[in-house]
Amino acid sequence: MTAANSSGPLSRLLQALRGSPPLWWSFLYFFCLLSGYYVLRPVREAMAASADMEALFPPALIAWFAGHGMPLKDFTLQFLFSCVFVIMLVLQPLYGWLVSRYPRRVFLPLVYGFFIVTLFVFYGMFNAGVPGRGAAFFFWTTVFNLFAVAVFWSFMADVFSNVQARAFYGYIGAAGTVGAFLGPIITSSLVQRVGIANLMLVSAGFLSICLFCIWRLRPWAVQREREQQLADGEQPMGGSVFDGLKLIAREPLLRWLALMVLFGVGVGTMLYNEQAAIVRRLITDPAASTAFYSRIDLAVNALTLIIQLGLTRWLLSRYGVAPALLIPGIAIIIGFSIAAASPLPVMVAVIQVLTRASEFSLGKPARETIYTRVDRQWRYKAGAAIDTVVYRGGDLTFAWVHKGLSLLGSQAVFVGGAAVAVLMTLSALGVLREEKKLPQDR
Repeated sequence: MTAANSSGPLSRLLQALRGSPPLWWSFLYFFCLLSGYYVLRPVREAMAASADMEALFPPALIAWFAGHGMPLKDFTLQFLFSCVFVIMLVLQPLYGWLVSRYPRRVFLPLVYGFFIVTLFVFYGMFNAGVPGRGAAFFFWTTVFNLFAVAVFWSFMADVFSNVQARAFYGYIGAAGTVGAFLGPIITSSLVQRVGIANLMLVSAGFLSICLFCIWRLRPWAVQREREQQLADGEQPMGGSVFDGLKLIAREPLLRWLALMVLFGVGVGTMLYNEQAAIVRRLITDPAASTAFYSRIDLAVNALTLIIQLGLTRWLLSRYGVAPALLIPGIAIIIGFSIAAASPLPVMVAVIQVLTRASEFSLGKPARETIYTRVDRQWRYKAGAAIDTVVYRGGDLTFAWVHKGLSLLGSQAVFVGGAAVAVLMTLSALGVLREEKKLPQDR
């Protein structure tokens, strides 16, 4: 046994970084991407849970709902998720057009450049106290999280083979987790001193570093494609803007992946809405609620990092994707069952931590490993459609499911969540059955 192996996960990580330049740049890329997002995530959560309707929605919209006998504050999350789903339906064909018509060297910088520019717009909106800024920012951060992360993992499948992905994706995920640690720390440290607007500039700085990492990683993606005679990512993919949705409808593996994501989102959305209701009742100050959400994020990221450095690589390399896909569902079923028997507010926070940590550390890396064994149309089009339209469709559906179940109390919400987690686990079994039919390496 070598000294590196005997010293534990951290030494193995450092050894891997020294031996693989693309791993180093991927590590930095995901670190900066999630740092930039997690600086903003607590702001989004605080906006969604805010009792200040004029900060969240335009006055005309509030008046319209009031005029129809529906106080908007009673349907805040349902309205937000409904709008996000519509936005995703509009943006998905636009994204499909972008990746069909332009090569990787063009559409990757365009995606991140758009998000950087719009952060400066939000800097002005929050500085000026523009009414409705909260909803606009909620929509933007949700789109940013899904598209920016989906593009990242699609690009990683261009850079790394299946064997490399099993060895490295846990480490890359850990880089994102470290970045997700840093983001809430920055937010909780600065928000009450410099204000929310200046956090937009911090996030824009992190995304600028992501652009530099994309430029440095492109040669390794080109090299892998040439060595393994894969489709050239430096050429436009062509095809229809709706190819992603067509592939999901046609291919059994993609259908099972879509169902697994749908039900996984369902569990998270029901839990998220229950937590937001608690925060709205107990914490009314926006800065204080932002700090509260940042502490939840820190707990999630601590557990995620421990699993990523100590378990993810070992599970994927030794046993493949099966345990990593099944463990999160089983853990969620147990957690929701316990909460159904004892629906205490603290249990919501505990299950939130377990649910998100298992998804980030096991479920997500396992799913993305599968994409290294399929062609680029599946990764950039179908994978993006699953991570955007299907994901937000799940948000919308289960936001309303939660609204109905919440009328019966927290116990009903947790029982319903356990049932959804069972469906998520059954979908994972379907994925595993189809995944065995793929070539072992590409």
